[in-house]
Amino acid sequence: QIPAWIGKSFAALVILSLRSNNFNGSIPVELCRLVRLQLLDLSSNDLSINVPKCLDNITAMKEIGSEDSTIYWPYEVWKGALQEFTSLGLLKNIDLSSNKLSGEIPREITKLLGLISLNLSRNNLTGKIPQEIGRLKSLDLLDLSNNHLSGRIPSSLSQVDRLNTLDLSSNNLSGKIPTGTQLQTRDAAAYMGNPELCGDPLPKKCPGEEEPPISPGATEDAHDGEEEDGFITKGFYISAAVGFIVAFWGVCGTLVFNKMWRYRYFNLLNDAGDWLYVTVAVRK
Repeated sequence: QIPAWIGKSFAALVILSLRSNNFNGSIPVELCRLVRLQLLDLSSNDLSINVPKCLDNITAMKEIGSEDSTIYWPYEVWKGALQEFTSLGLLKNIDLSSNKLSGEIPREITKLLGLISLNLSRNNLTGKIPQEIGRLKSLDLLDLSNNHLSGRIPSSLSQVDRLNTLDLSSNNLSGKIPTGTQLQTRDAAAYMGNPELCGDPLPKKCPGEEEPPISPGATEDAHDGEEEDGFITKGFYISAAVGFIVAFWGVCGTLVFNKMWRYRYFNLLNDAGDWLYVTVAVRK
């Protein structure tokens, strides 16, 4: 097991890398006493039980963009490439990947606002992704792939505009991928292996978004349907004809069958014509 005395004896520890060993058992909660820790790498071991909830006690990982001192540390953490960090402010990383950790992702981890990389992939984590994950706006890398996470992808994740690498593949996530440039413009591989997940960029459309297939024999019916939905339809012509007949005979029919009204109507037209003629003549 990882010795608990590491957390008790080295209060000033900034980097703790125990990756690729044969450590087993649980992660000792004493590591949460390392308040100045900025890089915690316990990946590729045989650790089990839960991710400690006390990780939010690590004060240094709560600070955003702090650069306490200069250090040259070659470290293979960012996207599989060997990087040499010259500032501790660029080293805020938690990597617990490739273990046998179980349980849910603790919500307390979303309080580490300074985190730049969080890798919990290839474990046995269950439950939902914390809704507060969007608080980690400094994240450059988030890898939760190859677990047993369920539920929907939190919409707050679309607010992490610095996120360059995202991998949620091979889980049990479901529902529609939240709308947002950060999530929907990524490669579909970031979401593969979640059978109940739908929406862009996945080829699987969500219910209500599918386009019904058009068979060759249905072309004419579809054309007729488009005409019915349009403005000029058969009913339009019928309505126009009926309206014209009613209006025409409502006015002209009255003049034809009522002699007194007919005289008054034509006298009115004569008076209007005379008034218009006189008005034009006077103005000239």
